[in-house]
Amino acid sequence: MRQYVIRRLGLMVPLILGISVIVFVLIRLIPGDPAELMASQWATKEDIALVRRSWGLDRPLHVQYLVFLRNLLRGDLGLSVVSNTPAVLEVLGRYPYTLQLAAASILVAIAVGSTAGVVSAVRPYTWADNVSMVLALLGVSTPGFWLGLMMMLLFAVVLGWLPATGAGTVSHLVMPAATLGFGAAGIIARQTRSSMLEVLRQEYVLTARAKGLRETVVIVRHALKNALIPVVTIVGLQFGTLLGGSVVVESVFAWPGMGRLLVDAILMRDYPIIQGAVLVFAATFALINFGVDLFYGYLDPRIRYG
Repeated sequence: MRQYVIRRLGLMVPLILGISVIVFVLIRLIPGDPAELMASQWATKEDIALVRRSWGLDRPLHVQYLVFLRNLLRGDLGLSVVSNTPAVLEVLGRYPYTLQLAAASILVAIAVGSTAGVVSAVRPYTWADNVSMVLALLGVSTPGFWLGLMMMLLFAVVLGWLPATGAGTVSHLVMPAATLGFGAAGIIARQTRSSMLEVLRQEYVLTARAKGLRETVVIVRHALKNALIPVVTIVGLQFGTLLGGSVVVESVFAWPGMGRLLVDAILMRDYPIIQGAVLVFAATFALINFGVDLFYGYLDPRIRYG
């Protein structure tokens, strides 16, 4: 187990480095010169060249990357082009908000999706199954930004129950979390239904019923636990998707997370902020997948880590 953990953590290093190379190159292919954005609109070509030289943007691309990598190993992402403050402070200051939103969204998705999936599997081809799968299809198909705007119109403008934008209280979190969680709930519901239908046909479930166990015990203790492995995989992937999907939802609800910061940074060609935010997203996603792999052993004791 210890060797497996060390090996998996070690594999994250080349993964993060590879992502850093891709992001470093791609953002420099975006049209627009950050030196021109940093300089005033009355700046001359000489002024822009001076800004470009002071930020090291006139160096060859591989030299810029080596400088970035050296600073990254020291925990330095550089200075924000816009605010001239350390990019690491900007990113880490927004990270808790994004993590809070993603965690709340995945809890909504698990609660709604797993419940709908179990109900559909226990009562297949009934009205409950049909309603659950229609809602799951709507969750998968509905664009997050549209759903967010509709929820804002209903609960903030018409009913006045919830604040439309901002952060700070639980009420601010309800609509963004529900918007993100609705789509993930549809995917989890469909996977849970499929896994449960397969498990409910197994002989040990039939044996448990033949022994006279209550249906609730059969479903929860015998069937659901064994059906959770593919569901947990989907949950881990959806958590990473929610981190990335928060970019749109955070912009809709003016949520002060990394997604909104990333959008503003792309518009302003703020290279240090973009690189830092993407690397934090990637590292979080890798750690989540690592945690999911470890959780497999709890669900199925037959799984061994060699």
